[in-house]
Amino acid sequence: MSMNRINKKLKEDKKLLSIYFSAGYPNLNDTVSIIQNLEKSGVDMIEIGLPFSDPLADGPTIQASSTQALKNGMTTEILFNQLKDIRKTVSIPLIIMGYFNPILQYGVEAFCKKCEEIGIDGLIIPDLPVDVYNEQYKSIFETYGLINVFLITPQTSVERIQFIDSISNGFIYMVSSASVTGSSSGFGNEQTSYFKRIADMNLKNLQIVGFGISDHKTFTQATQYAKGAIIGSAFIKSLSEHGISEISAFTDAVLR
Repeated sequence: MSMNRINKKLKEDKKLLSIYFSAGYPNLNDTVSIIQNLEKSGVDMIEIGLPFSDPLADGPTIQASSTQALKNGMTTEILFNQLKDIRKTVSIPLIIMGYFNPILQYGVEAFCKKCEEIGIDGLIIPDLPVDVYNEQYKSIFETYGLINVFLITPQTSVERIQFIDSISNGFIYMVSSASVTGSSSGFGNEQTSYFKRIADMNLKNLQIVGFGISDHKTFTQATQYAKGAIIGSAFIKSLSEHGISEISAFTDAVLR
């Protein structure tokens, strides 16, 4: 089997910018166009949010975009249909981020098989417990070449982080704070020392930081000790205000 696109990307000698957006927002059929524009704008990786009616970790901006996407008619089936030819035009890693319920309803194996067919590289499922994944689903994910990405927070114990590291084969999603997404302006000493503490653990999987990253300053702070950073809320705000045409202006300002 060829190397997963995520692992190839992690080997590149640069700090990675990953962007999250809710599939089906602002309009139901914007998904592919947003992905194509993000790749053209120099983004390294994309997290495609599968909207869910009860999103636990999401802040108000992402929740609102998710709610709108559902109102627009977004479903798992429609997302898969929108993405069926995505690999004809897009080569960067694509990750679907979603809650476990819709995946379970679709059928875990059927969902993973569909992801492989389309060319999805990984999944982030915040509410799927690590132990449950390891015991029940890890072999299915591996059969279909999918990387499962786990979240750690400043509260996650050393033992739990080491366990996550031992069963991961991509990167670890390092949540910058214990609060919901989209809420901070710059990182304080507490967060910086947490980034450093994790870096000093010398885990086998690289870390990418999410939550609270919105611009060049926070991207630079977040990637001082980590391999990359994920922007969600700030990108969705930009989409809401300026639309798809301003995507490259947004990413340029972050990467400048």
